[in-house]
Amino acid sequence: MEQESIWRQFNTLPIEAKREVIDFIAFLQIRYVRPAAEGKKRKPKLKKEPFVGMWKDREDMSGSVAWVRDLRRRERLDFAALPVMSNL
Repeated sequence: MEQESIWRQFNTLPIEAKREVIDFIAFLQIRYVRPAAEGKKRKPKLKKEPFVGMWKDREDMSGSVAWVRDLRRRERLDFAALPVMSNL
């Protein structure tokens, strides 16, 4: 719809209907229009978080990929050693 057509249709409405249209526009603005400050939230700097580097001195975790792979392998072996319950 063109703006002129919408304006003409708006002007044909009774005053109470015009108020409803204006209220609905206000509702839509609140719902869909974001304030400029909200869109520019800063991301936290992870370097300043206390957990960053907490394991840097652990020699057993120097190769994190190998450490995780070994941990998962051991868990699979532990799981495979569990007795099978056939009563289910």
